[in-house]
Amino acid sequence: MKMLSTTLRNSVFATGPTFRRSLATHAPFYEKDCSSITPPYAQLIRKWEYVRELLNNRPLTLAEKILYSHLNDPEKSLSGGGKIRGESYLQLTPQRVAMQDASAQMALLQFMSAGLSRCAVPTSIHCDHLIQAIDGAESDLKRSIASNKEVFDFLESAARKYGIEFWKPGSGIIHQIVLENYAAPGMLMLGTDSHTPNAGGLGLLAIGVGGADAVDAMTGTPWELKAPQVVGIHLTGKLSGWATPKDLILYLAGKLTVRGGTGRILEYFGPGVANQSCTGLATVANMGAEVGATTSTFPYTENMRAYLNATGRAPVARAADKAASMGFLNADDGAEYDEVIEINLSELEPTINGPFTPDLATPLSKFGSFVKEQGWKDELSAGLIGSCTNSSYEDMTRVAELAQQAKAAGLVTKVPFLCTPGSEQIRATMERDGVTNTLEDVGAVVLANACGPCIGQWKRDDMKGEENAILTSFNRNFKSRNDGNRLTMNFLASPTIVTAMAFSGSLSFNPMTDTLTLPSGKPFRFTPPAGRDLPIEGFTQGDTDYYPSPTPEPQPETEVIIRADSQRLELLEPFQSHFSDSGLELPPLKVLMRVRGKCTTDHISAAGPWLKYKGHLTNISENLLITAVNDEGGDVNVAFDHDRAAGETETDTIPAVAKRFKARNQPWTLVVDDNYGEGSAREHAALQPRFYGCAMIVARSFARIHETNLKKQGVLPLWFTDKADYSRIGSGDIVETIGLADLIEGRQNAAVKLKVTKRTGEVFEILTKHTMSEDQLKWFCAGSALNFIRSQMS
Repeated sequence: MKMLSTTLRNSVFATGPTFRRSLATHAPFYEKDCSSITPPYAQLIRKWEYVRELLNNRPLTLAEKILYSHLNDPEKSLSGGGKIRGESYLQLTPQRVAMQDASAQMALLQFMSAGLSRCAVPTSIHCDHLIQAIDGAESDLKRSIASNKEVFDFLESAARKYGIEFWKPGSGIIHQIVLENYAAPGMLMLGTDSHTPNAGGLGLLAIGVGGADAVDAMTGTPWELKAPQVVGIHLTGKLSGWATPKDLILYLAGKLTVRGGTGRILEYFGPGVANQSCTGLATVANMGAEVGATTSTFPYTENMRAYLNATGRAPVARAADKAASMGFLNADDGAEYDEVIEINLSELEPTINGPFTPDLATPLSKFGSFVKEQGWKDELSAGLIGSCTNSSYEDMTRVAELAQQAKAAGLVTKVPFLCTPGSEQIRATMERDGVTNTLEDVGAVVLANACGPCIGQWKRDDMKGEENAILTSFNRNFKSRNDGNRLTMNFLASPTIVTAMAFSGSLSFNPMTDTLTLPSGKPFRFTPPAGRDLPIEGFTQGDTDYYPSPTPEPQPETEVIIRADSQRLELLEPFQSHFSDSGLELPPLKVLMRVRGKCTTDHISAAGPWLKYKGHLTNISENLLITAVNDEGGDVNVAFDHDRAAGETETDTIPAVAKRFKARNQPWTLVVDDNYGEGSAREHAALQPRFYGCAMIVARSFARIHETNLKKQGVLPLWFTDKADYSRIGSGDIVETIGLADLIEGRQNAAVKLKVTKRTGEVFEILTKHTMSEDQLKWFCAGSALNFIRSQMS
């Protein structure tokens, strides 16, 4: 292969030569003021050293070093000498908060009610979720700005008032922007999106949370996290051929399943880490969310330093170098993990996951047989690359090499091929270096720098109601998620596999072994692409009008814009406490329904067209559980009303029956299955049932973020001690708590039982478990965490 001359950069992908993958340090064309983004390493290291003394110099994992150095009060959290991981609650002080435009609305409405004049930590808003993909970047962006003007005006005015950095529509996807601008090794940050861990590619702990958790950090309230277990993933060998970092996490998702990471941090170590680019590690960290992991992290590497330098953050790199030399940015020798998983990267092959769940992993070499065994059509209806998971410069140069090979052979894609750049910086650099033209020459449509189809913002006109298969480089593939069609099967793969298969139009095509037939009749086979992790001439920022002023000062005189008649934004009314003067047991609760099987936050609070109501709790609550399956009958979006009034139907939609309960002042509960609330961090999945009067949800098990969101909004999450008890409770039954008062009053070994009165009159009790901390019980008694915070401030 030939090395690429910089003089050919504008025509590199039009002329044919490929290039070797480069992991060398690239000089930036600018250097930022990094004073607000450089972690206070000296302070963190002092606290880490103090913690070491408290723990008798026990060797620590990297995750522990970062967490414990951000403790608000180490002695309070770590004293007692007992087990910490998986047991203790940590009071932490995150250094930064990032919010995307859909979740920022509710977070800001909650923050505003706290009555503060500024955020306690640097905070940013990123407009990426409300931009719908239809026919291309320019028109899609213009149309979305016009249709969402009211929301964007609200976000921008709130940002101005409280000193928040505001990234305008078109600037890019939150996670790519955070990686390019804010992430720094060893820091702890929160983001109101489940894929916030993407920033872990730079060796930090970035944790996805609901808006109420973000408000903790924004108000300077210690943020509480149950100390996660730490899983060590030991990487050896080196990726080769068609294998990419995406295939590493797709393979791991197959091993761990969607529940395997719950309550755990994935910490990668070993010689295989150093071989990966920073953005490749970010891809791996991003999809850790799909196994339920709290977050993922990696020891500081030379490639992280190179990325920091290339993105204008040399001061951060120099400070991180010093911190690393003191042992802060890697695990101690002898550190113990709760589990160790061995992966030899040299043995990995491309993997395809799906459909309908991100943990159904199939090696590419077996995927064609899998398709045949399932009886699916061997047809691909669309290929989509980009999203927050795979939209780096390295990803885009890899796929452009394939496009270049195809163009030289006279091929174009056989199916719609959509490409989403991760940020304005990536888009502009792609355009400068000829990547965009190369993709468009073979049939690609380049979309706006936004989430787009990955989160359901895709106005797709074909395949409505038809079974079909799409291949994407996204991270999540639940039913109806991308195009609103429950029959669309989304298979997750690396951008290179998606691109190669777009030229075949066939699900069974294996670019490692198969050939395509050229117009001439001759066979053609792709060669594995290499790509380049960093551009030779550095990144170009593109249109800086999209960018915020760094570290803006609050402008308290700014009026936050919310129209009185708005259907998009609504001021929040505080939730009332569930308790009356009669005591600390919940009032009798009626069971709304028993939810069957997988119930993600997409099922509980759908996205897509509903995103426009993210700031209006009354309106968005109309979608409560509308794609959930009722275990009593198996119907979707059907609930029973056993106490219906004259003129009311026996069954109705789930939100309609919930509204009937609310109108009757009847508090209610849900009975749900395993891993309830997996997927997105959207706190609306907790706010909406609370808004309609839900006081408790009893589950076989919960996903971490959703369980926390329920606690924040004053909904009691309980776990069945015996999972078989799930089937014993049905709609219309009355459930009462026994022992909740003892728990709230702090009595030792207090346990909560449920007294169930069936509609038949049968009465029995069942045992439950809980994960409520002392502080979380205070939130619950107050009606919500925000109510409690507000009471402490007053």
